Amino acid sequence: MRHVMFTKMSAVRVSVGALLASAAVWSACGAAGKAADRDSAASPAVSVTAVEATERPIARYIRVTGTLMAEEQAEVAAEIAGRIVSTPIERGTKVAEGAELIRLSPIESDAQLREAQANAAQIEARLGLTSAARFDVNAVPEVQNAKASYELAESEFARIKALLDQRVVSQSEFDQRRTQMEAARQQYDAAKNGALQQYQSLEAARARVALARKALADTVVRAPFAGLVVQRMVSVGDYVTKGMKVAVVVRVNPLRAQLTIPEQFVSAVGVGQPITFEVDAYPGRQFEGKVRYVSPALQADQRALTAEAIVPNPTNDLKPGLFATARVRQSTPTPAILVPAAAVQTTSGTSRVYIIHADHVEERIVTTGQTVEGLVEITNGVKPGERVATTSVTKLADGTKVQVQ
Repeated sequence: MRHVMFTKMSAVRVSVGALLASAAVWSACGAAGKAADRDSAASPAVSVTAVEATERPIARYIRVTGTLMAEEQAEVAAEIAGRIVSTPIERGTKVAEGAELIRLSPIESDAQLREAQANAAQIEARLGLTSAARFDVNAVPEVQNAKASYELAESEFARIKALLDQRVVSQSEFDQRRTQMEAARQQYDAAKNGALQQYQSLEAARARVALARKALADTVVRAPFAGLVVQRMVSVGDYVTKGMKVAVVVRVNPLRAQLTIPEQFVSAVGVGQPITFEVDAYPGRQFEGKVRYVSPALQADQRALTAEAIVPNPTNDLKPGLFATARVRQSTPTPAILVPAAAVQTTSGTSRVYIIHADHVEERIVTTGQTVEGLVEITNGVKPGERVATTSVTKLADGTKVQVQ
């Protein structure tokens, strides 16, 4: 019996001790909480700068994608057949318009030119012409002789006719002189016709000279425009035929940006509109262009419109084939609520601003739009006239005490 009573008393003592210990813990926690509240109340307010959200019209942009293309691309071919003796270009060579790309052996073409020139000179000498003289059929020596004979026969016939009227000469002598005059006239006409035929032969010979001169010039294959050599397809010693491709040249200044415009934005794109775009090769760098062509019809498979913009490329930084993300400016501005970019804090894809209410701030999750001259468009979450904090944003949280400077 004594043993049982002793056990109960021990249990009571343990319970009392546990209660006392628990009370001590709660007392300590309460003291700590009060101390924390005192510290919070005593913490200084964060100094911030306030700026009102404003509403004003801004230019709107359509975001589209596209590909950069060369302004011109030519697969240059040989105009004549021949063996290559020189190739002064390589891939990537910058060439001017008319620069030499490939040179063929000129021996055969040079010989053909000299032969054609000799034939033309022979006919010119026969006609009494120089290469720069104007053709006059009566100035041809053979024609001049025939003309002189005809004029002499004509004057003799006139004299005999006068004598016949005076009955000084016989009718037979008169007929003889008339026949001589007709023969001289026919010889004169034949001489003129022969001279004209020779002149036509001269024209043909001169045409052959021009063709031979062109063939000689074509032994040098030249760049059709200023640009870059993309590919050279032949080497020294190769024999090329007429029409065989020898090099590919592209013009990269300016470039063409071929853009795909979604169906819903077709009415907002027109010739002359400016665009800005970026390429992955130059992060953060903006390039500019201007729309110069809009397709008259949509692509049925994509339900989209094709437009082309001309893009200056004076430093050749941009390359054909680069993927571009472009913005096409719309013609009519629309209203937008704007705040300074410093007021927007973005973390893990979530943007927030801090609205100032008297001595504290309210955190707002917002949706952003375009960026305009250091201002960010707020499409949802802020009203015009509300004040936002633009400094010490990283020190703020919902309910933080602030002091507006």
